[in-house]
Amino acid sequence: MKGLEDSPFEWNVHFADVQTLNESIMAGKLDVAKVSAQVYPKIEKEYVCLGCGGAIGYGCGPLLLSSGSGAFDENSSTVLPGADTTAALLFKFWYQRKFGAKPDLQYALFNEVYEGLTSKKYVQGVTIHEHRFTWKRDGLYLLQDLGAFWEQETGTPIPLGISVARRTLGEDIVAKIEAQIRSSLRIARSRANPITPFIDEKAQIEDKKVMEAHIKMFVNDFSEDVGERGWASLENLWALSNCE
Repeated sequence: MKGLEDSPFEWNVHFADVQTLNESIMAGKLDVAKVSAQVYPKIEKEYVCLGCGGAIGYGCGPLLLSSGSGAFDENSSTVLPGADTTAALLFKFWYQRKFGAKPDLQYALFNEVYEGLTSKKYVQGVTIHEHRFTWKRDGLYLLQDLGAFWEQETGTPIPLGISVARRTLGEDIVAKIEAQIRSSLRIARSRANPITPFIDEKAQIEDKKVMEAHIKMFVNDFSEDVGERGWASLENLWALSNCE
């Protein structure tokens, strides 16, 4: 994977789970990255938030699931997919509004959270990505759609992820990076079949219907242009992040 044909850049691409990417960008190890939206206040002196390439939308938030019942267990810890993920912040937002206290938390990789729920290793946890589409099939219980709660409380779309670029690259280079991202998105969204061999190889779940639903939910108009509503949602999230 080297980027678009005739790209002015030579891309050296790394793939990792979202928490690892968050940690890498907070350590200043990457020039450009897609990270959790909530980390931006911690990195904004070194990185600029791009106006494209993020994950913002409606009806696409993380889910708080239970392995055993439809009731939240206040005496059990909740497992989150990384301390710096937007999913973690949205859970804390919900928990504070509902219980007015600090929750008992554990952390694991996003796929380990789901595997722990289906094996009943964990009582409850927050799941993201493709698992939004598989929890019923796998016998789990929905306790709270955290994205729906965010929309209800703020009136803005759900700001999950952003793309960022190092400020020292300069405005001209950053603008070219944004143009490359938008061009790539337009090509991808114009395909009759969105599931390419590359996506098939990287997907966590083999079900093609789940892959397509995942793509259609998270790759949308906000991906190409954050826009006024998208920026409003990010500002709401960053204000909440700064209050932690």
